[in-house]
Order: sequence, then C-alpha cells, then structure tokens
Amino acid sequence: MLEPTSLPVRPVAADVFVAGQLDPAAMAEAARAGFRAVVNNRPDFEHGPHQPANAQIEAAALAAGLEYRFLPVSGGYQSPAEISAFAALLQELPRPLLVFCRSGARSTRLFLAATRG
Repeated sequence: MLEPTSLPVRPVAADVFVAGQLDPAAMAEAARAGFRAVVNNRPDFEHGPHQPANAQIEAAALAAGLEYRFLPVSGGYQSPAEISAFAALLQELPRPLLVFCRSGARSTRLFLAATRG
C-alpha cells in the first residue's frame, strides 16, 4: 500500500504508476511513499542540459533503497524490442513500480503495449 505522496503519479495498474520527469530528490520521496522500484524511460538530454541526467537519478534511487532501471525510449515510437524489454522489467521488478518520462505519456503507452492493454 502506498503512502500519500506529493509526487505527481497516476496509476496505470493497481501496482504500477507513471509520472512526468522526476529529479534525484524525488527518489527519496518515492521510497517514503512505498515504491520499491523505478524505471526511467527518458533518454538523457532529450531536451537540453537542464534535464536531470540518468546517472544522478539512479544514484539517488539506489541511495534511497530503490531498484532502478534505465530504459530510454523515443517519445514518438517504441520498438518491439523496447516493448519486450519493458515487459521483462514488469516481470522482474518488485512492486509498487514507478515509471517516468517527460510527461508520463510514453511510459503509459509503453506499459499498455507491454501488457497488451
């Protein structure tokens, strides 16, 4: 059961949530809320240098005790291989799971494709 959080998350399943861009500080909040794993679907520097780098977010997630994976995908197209890789992560990672990208839309589409939702 998740604790209330100020993170802008929305459910796509009972134990999978999506969010827009998160920064390193959000990883501690995610852990406090009860998330056990995080997947970052946003490529580094997709829209310039002001976006937090994956390495920074990963370090913060690991420090907060979260499992973390980086599966960067394009906002406009997710390949069958990327969808398959995400499906494998859904099987591998503990729940509740938090998945994020720039706005949450590509993570939602990736989830739906991986689960045939």
